[in-house]
Amino acid sequence: MCGIVGIVDAGGVSFSLYYALYALQHRGQESAGISTFDGSTFYKHKGLGLVADVFNHETLELLKGGVGVGHVRYPTTGANLPENVQPFNFRFKNHQFAIAHNGNLINAKELRQEYEKKGEIFSTTTDTELIASALVEEFRRAEKIEDAVVHCMRTLYGSYSVVMMLDGTLYAFRDPVGIKPLCIGRAGDAYVVGSESVAIDALNGELIRDVRPGELIRIDPNGLHSMQIAVANHRAHCIFEYIYFARADSVIEGRLVYDVRRRIGRHLWEEAPVKGDIVSPVPDSGTSIAIGYAHHSGIPYLEGLMKNRYMGRTFIKPSQKERERAVRIKLNPIPEHIRDRSVVLVDDSIVRGTTSSHIVELMRDAGAAEVHVRIGSPQIIAPCYLGVDMPTREELIASDKDMEKVRDHITATSLHHISLPALIESIGLDIHDLCIGCLTGRYPLKIEQETCSPRHVDIVGGTYQTELEAFGESTLHSSRFVKKK
Repeated sequence: MCGIVGIVDAGGVSFSLYYALYALQHRGQESAGISTFDGSTFYKHKGLGLVADVFNHETLELLKGGVGVGHVRYPTTGANLPENVQPFNFRFKNHQFAIAHNGNLINAKELRQEYEKKGEIFSTTTDTELIASALVEEFRRAEKIEDAVVHCMRTLYGSYSVVMMLDGTLYAFRDPVGIKPLCIGRAGDAYVVGSESVAIDALNGELIRDVRPGELIRIDPNGLHSMQIAVANHRAHCIFEYIYFARADSVIEGRLVYDVRRRIGRHLWEEAPVKGDIVSPVPDSGTSIAIGYAHHSGIPYLEGLMKNRYMGRTFIKPSQKERERAVRIKLNPIPEHIRDRSVVLVDDSIVRGTTSSHIVELMRDAGAAEVHVRIGSPQIIAPCYLGVDMPTREELIASDKDMEKVRDHITATSLHHISLPALIESIGLDIHDLCIGCLTGRYPLKIEQETCSPRHVDIVGGTYQTELEAFGESTLHSSRFVKKK
């Protein structure tokens, strides 16, 4: 999870960063932060809590400057501590540097041990500080950010989308297989780089494109520049962005997430039709899927659960006890819509099974005659090592249970998960361009004691083509620097 954004706008960026982070709040609810630069001084404000709790008009007025980066955090690596709140700011060799990151490094432990042997001291427990160390280690030698990112892509192993400022220039880059999303947009005279296109929408901007896997973006007074650092034979976009994480109105890799989820609903109906009285979503991530199911089945769409809009996502609560407590506060059944009816209950996924059990129980207590559960993802059978909070097989209900045993556990009348081929067809990407490790146990990167289908990655060397992109046009300029061997 986590949401990141970087903005360049000569007129000032603090309020734009605030609105963009607000649009990305669904990606992380435990902390928020902004760093800006006015040409000579770094400004920062960050804290634990939601964006609206951390910032107010006065704090935003104090964040001066025409370039800045922001972050909302959900911790998969590193505890929920004040010192782990991003962005991180550093000073070295008369340079000023700020960084924010979304992702999870597989080799974080080894990197930390390696840097500590060299005498480095860390003040946080996050992967982001390790990425900063990798960047600075090479930048100290060559003072070229391109060399530093090459070094990062050779050193870091895992998922990472990064935005950073160096002396007032904004940079962004993405891991070579593109696991975590990142996109570029334009809002008036401002350039925006963010985790999802909704961050650009919040500024009344226009999406230009996704940042390519292995690409380095630089935004300076001359415009937007692109440099391809690494190339993989296949990509590995996180499939759960389409199922759950991303907002339904986001566009990722050219696909509107809302439409993907509607197609998932259609396939669920085709694979497991049932005679129901109403189709009811588990809001909000099940809503688009339920609309697709209802449209193609002809069963009326009617909400049987009402969501408390002031509650965050239960899936990204840090403990199971908090998740269970949040379910009843978050979701309230509507007995008048449910009583004595056969309900087709549509949700995006079943992870641990506890939340699903509580929801089915809510429906039965409200008088539902039958509860047919339809799920917009295949069974999750394996942990994620790349940034999703599914750390152990013991926590995953489907790791040792087939669909019928899961149905019995959650006490549903019937249960069906969408098949993997139907899910891939709904998304419209090649299966080899998606990370499906949690659904198959086969990962795109080499992970100890796990089966993998690693992507071959080439670090581009010698002469690099730098693409100078104006809004709506592109020209190519040659840029040369020495590749470290």
